[in-house]
Amino acid sequence: MAKDEAPRPDFTLGIAVTAVEDGGMLAGRVGDEDAVLARLGGEFFAVGAHCTHYHGPLADGVIVGETVRCPWHHACFSLRTGDAVHAPALDAISCWRVDRRGDTLFVTEKLPAPAPGAAGAISAAPASVVIVGGGGAGLAAADMLRREGYDGPITMFSADDAPPPDRPNLSKEYLAGKAKEDWIPLREPDYYRQNRIDLRLKSRVSAIDTAKREVALENGDQQGFGALLIATGADPVRLSIPGADPARVFYLRTFADSNAIIAAAQSDKRVVIIGASFIGLEVSASLRTRGLHVEVVAPERLPLERVLGPELGQFVRGLHEAKGVVFHLGETVTRIDGRKVTLSGGGTIDADFAVVGVGVRPLVELAEKAGLAIDRGIAVNEFLETSVPGIFAAGDAARWRDPRSGEGRRVEHWVVAERMGQTAARNILGRREPFEAVPFFWSRHYNVSINYVGHAEKWDEVVIDGDLGARRCKVAYKQQGRTLAVATIGRSRESLRAEARMEHGG
Repeated sequence: MAKDEAPRPDFTLGIAVTAVEDGGMLAGRVGDEDAVLARLGGEFFAVGAHCTHYHGPLADGVIVGETVRCPWHHACFSLRTGDAVHAPALDAISCWRVDRRGDTLFVTEKLPAPAPGAAGAISAAPASVVIVGGGGAGLAAADMLRREGYDGPITMFSADDAPPPDRPNLSKEYLAGKAKEDWIPLREPDYYRQNRIDLRLKSRVSAIDTAKREVALENGDQQGFGALLIATGADPVRLSIPGADPARVFYLRTFADSNAIIAAAQSDKRVVIIGASFIGLEVSASLRTRGLHVEVVAPERLPLERVLGPELGQFVRGLHEAKGVVFHLGETVTRIDGRKVTLSGGGTIDADFAVVGVGVRPLVELAEKAGLAIDRGIAVNEFLETSVPGIFAAGDAARWRDPRSGEGRRVEHWVVAERMGQTAARNILGRREPFEAVPFFWSRHYNVSINYVGHAEKWDEVVIDGDLGARRCKVAYKQQGRTLAVATIGRSRESLRAEARMEHGG
């Protein structure tokens, strides 16, 4: 505890009812454990103080309905049970009993964790579930199936050689050298055995037979399924650069990709980043943190202008330039000869290796070959079911109808993928739950995080509330007066509130 920090009250010793405002929270402890006391009208709840995703302080979040939401990455927990309702958190927080004695509250014994299947009876239990894909959507689906009480076989086929990773970390803290390798797997190896999830790595599915209800693997094996979830994700768009040595041109999607870039960064000193995308710029920040000289080449006028607008685009550029990153905007790479990188404007730069981040393409070939409907992604209905009953899709490859805009939507955000996986799992079990999550992502550049909720492909007005220079502001993207998306810097609660308003049609 910092010297000037007030001591946290121990709720077991009693706390005045008036200490917690209606709809508010109070940070404290229950014995030796950090806790938060929350109030909803005449009801009081005591829960663990930290998000189970990245340990974010829940007292700095907001209460929405009967949930508390983390200010960092919008994980959502039930105040009644502690259950992790929405990703990116997968594990529950602690809950304690709260007793009221007159005008004083006492937090007493810890309550048991939610039992599998506590949400209600399963109305449709397939004989088995197969998940194609080893990313966040696939793992979140398998996890939710078990949490919902499904007891049948679950098989996950992943083409990767490592278990499902905490993908955002691959371009952020891990690549920068600030996160340990054992932080990267979303689950410990024992988790899969304990939950009877058959995770098969380096196993690529080559075909889906919708009539026989089975998948075929490249090695010739076959696996039947009662229900199928396709969570194949996306692959980086790959460039054909004349003269380039493929061994010195890197892409970032998997744990192995991140490790390959780290290995290059340990011996080399200069890197060219091709593309000013979120991935490209996060890689730039991480490699600058490691001390490399970084130059970014991109055709845009400003980085991220298409997604965040010119004001935030200029702000992000300034963040990187202040750290020594050199931009070559309005240009492309036309050739690489050894360490010489030639630009479309005729200039050259020196680089030991290159990292390309110019977008991704959804992996739909498997679904298309199986005869599933494709519409710039795997087409799914509001329940994330494809054109073939019993076959679902989630994550970067799936395109669903956004209930707020009425338009088809495919979003390449990790939290969205996980939440889609969770909804698909519940629908595999017959819940018939529409996917209505508001898209959310965060991007980190050095010590500055940008949170973004909603989805705006175009807008006619940008409203900035606050001071970009002070790194504390809210940016609203509007179309005909309606807010489509909100980006925040240093104002996490406003990001959470914007998400809640959008959930309710605001």
